[in-house]
Amino acid sequence: MSRWGASLLMILGAMVPAGTAHAATEDVNALQARFDHETNSVHKARLLEKLGDAQLELTRRAAQTNDYKTIGFVMEKYRDNARAAVDALKKDHRDAEHHAGGFKQLQIHVHKALREVDEVLVVAPDEFRPPLEIVRRDLAGIDDELLDLLFPRHPTEKKPAAKNSAARQGVSP
Repeated sequence: MSRWGASLLMILGAMVPAGTAHAATEDVNALQARFDHETNSVHKARLLEKLGDAQLELTRRAAQTNDYKTIGFVMEKYRDNARAAVDALKKDHRDAEHHAGGFKQLQIHVHKALREVDEVLVVAPDEFRPPLEIVRRDLAGIDDELLDLLFPRHPTEKKPAAKNSAARQGVSP
């Protein structure tokens, strides 16, 4: 292969990922616009799955080029979207345990994003870690909140053993 042919292949190879990244950005922007305009909270939560997958793909591509600034920006936007979806679900459906539509999918996806942030934090340079750690903390809080909503702690009745021990304390001299 000639020198010119090799140069042309290198240029075309460099253009394909850039075009793919541009297409991914357009996809994220279109999904973000749909997410922002969605009024049904369950649809909003389910749309976050698609938007979140596109955002996570964008962060993976940015990680390949060590673009931690983009990763931080995209993950902050994901966190904000997840918070908006949780707030919308809580507003419309007060009992997540019995009306789990949207809550389950959202919790699963937030947990997935949390793992992605953990993977980035392992390799991120020191100057990019503090904002990513804040995003991680916020996503962990959202994940915990969703788990608490889906699986609330029910007050338990007093156990007979507790009554017996209280009675024994009253009987003792």
